[in-house]
Amino acid sequence: MMERKSHIDTFGTVALVLFAVNFGFNQVVIKVTSDGFNPVFQAGLRSAGAVLVLFLWMRLRGISISLPRAAIPGGIAAGLFFTVEFICVFLALDLTTVSRASIMLYSMPVWLGLLAHLLIPGERMSGLRLLGMALAMGGVALALSDSSSEGARWTGDLLALLAAFCWAGIALCVRITPLSKVPPAQQLMMQLVISAPILLLLAPLFGPLLRGVELIHLIGLIYQILAIATFGFLAWFWLLTIYPAASVASFSFLSPIFAVLLGWLILSEEIALNVWIALLLVAAGIYFINRKPRLG
Repeated sequence: MMERKSHIDTFGTVALVLFAVNFGFNQVVIKVTSDGFNPVFQAGLRSAGAVLVLFLWMRLRGISISLPRAAIPGGIAAGLFFTVEFICVFLALDLTTVSRASIMLYSMPVWLGLLAHLLIPGERMSGLRLLGMALAMGGVALALSDSSSEGARWTGDLLALLAAFCWAGIALCVRITPLSKVPPAQQLMMQLVISAPILLLLAPLFGPLLRGVELIHLIGLIYQILAIATFGFLAWFWLLTIYPAASVASFSFLSPIFAVLLGWLILSEEIALNVWIALLLVAAGIYFINRKPRLG
């Protein structure tokens, strides 16, 4: 068990950069794996597989699986937000590019900041946060204003934006309900347990479940179960127990940057200049939103 740190050290920097690469790469993996699986079916299989892996991990660590009664309503709400978020994310990546979907998805801190300002006493918007929100919203608007976008791409963009709203809803549930007092593994288990059956039941509505599955698609699914939906999220929560939350969150601006770069390098996505500018605006906005002003 590492001791609590007051600042990000070398280990923390390396770990958070690798975390951002992992989650950026995940956008590429989802898009590639969707060539073998119906996107919503893929999301359901990911949640179901992660339930099993997380259950075994929690049993080995002696962590209780059940939530306190007071936390159940917040857990259900978070689970439903989680379900809708990943329906939107997986469909979005099937319809639009990794770069555009990532810009929309990682606008989440903007919507969380606005909700917190309205619903949480004392969550005032500082000058830095207002600047960050303006930059990020400008980036989203610029990406959406691309006149060359086709209908399917527009639909994907808007689905990714809706996913960002749902992600903000999850974070808000954790902050303003008794779910905040529940260990992260239990929070994650609740979201996975709720999402898995709903996603699997809804999957046939979005077309054939299988699309010519090959080995690369199975590897992509296993990667998502282990490296993202289970141990990826747990690693993030673990880092939050060691380093200041604001410092950890400030590294989130790297994830959309890596997602766009990896989509360009691996999938050969053509990225227009306005998309690069939108990416930089969103990344800068996320950085300023999460940065605490220095006092004194």
